Amino acid sequence: MNYPSRLVEEAVLEIAKLPGIGKKSALRLALHLLKSDLGVTHRLTDALLNLREKTTFCTICHNISDGDICQICGSFKRDDSILAIVQDTRDVLAIENTGQYTGKYHILGGIISPIQGIGPNDLNIESLVERVRNNPEIKEIILALSPTMEGDTTAFYISKKLSEYNLKVSTIARGIPIGGDLEYTDEITLGRSIVSRVNF
Repeated sequence: MNYPSRLVEEAVLEIAKLPGIGKKSALRLALHLLKSDLGVTHRLTDALLNLREKTTFCTICHNISDGDICQICGSFKRDDSILAIVQDTRDVLAIENTGQYTGKYHILGGIISPIQGIGPNDLNIESLVERVRNNPEIKEIILALSPTMEGDTTAFYISKKLSEYNLKVSTIARGIPIGGDLEYTDEITLGRSIVSRVNF
């Protein structure tokens, strides 16, 4: 691709490093910024710098936060007795968008994956155990992890680590998506849906 200037090319190459953005989209964004008021670019630059330099992580659940404690952990409206264990912040956002969950979270920062060299010590599992040990209000752990081999391994490991505590340990339901056809559902999902059937 030929660029009108070296400066445009440098901007396009940097923008294209972002996930989901190809060089054409990056060029469109760069040209948009070039045509926009200079203040637009300054505000974007300031927002990105603040994101990198001022964002912290909650000392309780490891969620992205503006301070030591995130809004969810600091809220008196949340149910302290239920703790959803998730892989990362994107999972928190997905669950929050449902409007169905009122408990709190614990973010692992990944899942156990020997192939990628990620072991239990690389995750926020020990802080989870300590959190359960020090907070008798926690009565239920929801293992809200992806239904993959790594997710199941992580869930099994966590359930073993927490087995000495008097907790209800559950997992999110797995089955046929709403509006899905049985004939297109894979055998494992269909089998689990039948085994984990609920009363009608």
